[in-house]
Amino acid sequence: MADFLPISIEDMKARGYDSLDFICVSGDAYVDHPSFGIAIVTRLLEYMGFKVGIIPQPNWKDKNDFMKLGKPNIAFLVSSGNIDSMVNHYTAAKRKRHDDIYSPGGKSGYRPDRAVIVYCNRIREAYKDVPIIIGGIEASLRRFAHYDYWDDRVRNSILVDSSADLLIYGMGENPLLEIGNLLKYGKNIKDIKDIRGTCYMADENSLPKDAIELPSFEKVSQDKMEYAKAFKIQFQEQDAVTGKALYQKHGLKYLVQNPPQYPLSTETMDLVYRLPYMRTYHPIYENLGGIPAIKEVEFSITSHRGCFGSCSFCALAFHQGRVIQRRSDESIIEEAEKLTKSKDFKGYINDIGGPTANFLEPSCKKQLTYGVCKDRQCLFPSPCPNLVIDHKNYLELLRKVRKIKGIKKVFIRSGIRYDYLIYDKNDEFFNELVKYHISGQLKVAPEHISDKVLKLMGKPSRKVYDRFVQKYNETNKKFGLNQFLVPYLMSSHPGSDMNAAIELAEYIRDMGYNPEQVQDFYPTPGSLSTAMYYTGINPLTGEKVYVPRTQEEKDMQRALLQYRNPKNYNLVYKALKLAHREDLIGYDKKCLIKPQKHQISVQKKKDSKRKIKR
Repeated sequence: MADFLPISIEDMKARGYDSLDFICVSGDAYVDHPSFGIAIVTRLLEYMGFKVGIIPQPNWKDKNDFMKLGKPNIAFLVSSGNIDSMVNHYTAAKRKRHDDIYSPGGKSGYRPDRAVIVYCNRIREAYKDVPIIIGGIEASLRRFAHYDYWDDRVRNSILVDSSADLLIYGMGENPLLEIGNLLKYGKNIKDIKDIRGTCYMADENSLPKDAIELPSFEKVSQDKMEYAKAFKIQFQEQDAVTGKALYQKHGLKYLVQNPPQYPLSTETMDLVYRLPYMRTYHPIYENLGGIPAIKEVEFSITSHRGCFGSCSFCALAFHQGRVIQRRSDESIIEEAEKLTKSKDFKGYINDIGGPTANFLEPSCKKQLTYGVCKDRQCLFPSPCPNLVIDHKNYLELLRKVRKIKGIKKVFIRSGIRYDYLIYDKNDEFFNELVKYHISGQLKVAPEHISDKVLKLMGKPSRKVYDRFVQKYNETNKKFGLNQFLVPYLMSSHPGSDMNAAIELAEYIRDMGYNPEQVQDFYPTPGSLSTAMYYTGINPLTGEKVYVPRTQEEKDMQRALLQYRNPKNYNLVYKALKLAHREDLIGYDKKCLIKPQKHQISVQKKKDSKRKIKR
């Protein structure tokens, strides 16, 4: 297929290529859409004049698949795909998943565990001396010595275990272009040491001046206080303006992280999203059931990157940064108009947003010159006095898109930060959100309602959420609408003991909502919450944190959030007994479950009916 980038020798010949400059190896199937990191990287390199090919989801059992496009003239680029391969493969309970929306037919098994490491090892078998550059979410969040939930231990930097030459962390566009041009004109990859947004291995004699030393791999793997100390430094040095170079000893070598890349300019963002994407999956997957991941993003538009919400359990600030990088309205409108010309377009834009939809602008003017604050967050525990709370530009953008011929409705599905919304004294955006941009229900993420848990989550207090719920219901009533709120809730987050889980269960009881899905806390690489989970310490404050660790306790906390499900009765009963909350076992309307005798009696009646039927 000439319109897609080459994935075979035949494709290369069709383009007149004898060889390729860059070959990208990805754990995802090949989807040429700007919601997929590999698509952006490869199209950008193509735009810069490089010959680029892709090996999507290679057979990792031997080296042969990694050789099918030949040896690249410049380098291999390796990524696990849009998601960490271990998160992709396993649930929070460490059970193997059977589905994978980034693979043909939505089936699992197309990529290995720890994909980046495995792919790099196979490439080294095929081509001993070829430069290898790793990037994407898996590499980015595992760039330092890190706690790995699946091994239940601290692992090396992924750069050590993969034996790659360079690691690009965060947004890869600018560093990759710099690296590509240096390699193109003959620079040895071993000599590329000063590119922002990259990590490399060095010896003791070649460490950068003024860099900050982190506790070594050996120390953080044996001492949890040292791990917490290392994480705090990493957390505070992730700003392009104020961030310093960091280094961490691994054996006889040192992992060096250069300061973060500067945020992408609006002009660069516009360029990236204007590249000639096919906006769908490669035709080779058609007979295999397609790639399900395209369904949610096919008619969605990315308006910006970055997030200043800084939820503790989310590593996005560690990857994309806290500074908002946005596209121009003209660029977004151009993409929306392009979507209306698609043969499958039905008039509905699924989303215009980013990590958090209503964070379209930088949180304050100060950070652009002086950097983000090291010692406080923009929204937590209360809004910073310098925080600009204004939805005007986002509202104007939505209005412009709504007016485009062929567009019936514009939904917002990438998440609304309700505290930022409730703090806005101008109700104009709130009104239009309710009136025009919701399809029957709005998903929001209070995550919990216990203030002690919310504090550790970096989320606003329960009072703020209650204010939002009241205002949401009032606004719907004002417009004669009956649209629901669907809250995302999380069990077993650090700080959540059994009493906190019961408090949340009581809240669910009182609001009359029966959550179908509940997210167990998942200790993924790079997040503050994961550091708390491993160490039992809040690295930013030094305070001790209660951590639910046993699977039984996690199961009980989860069951409490779905206490109405009969399958959860025994777990809920045990949890209430352990917490000495027998007051919630009984026939009163405030009780969560009936007494055990009642349950036994009901079960006997059911068994009796089954016998009669037989």
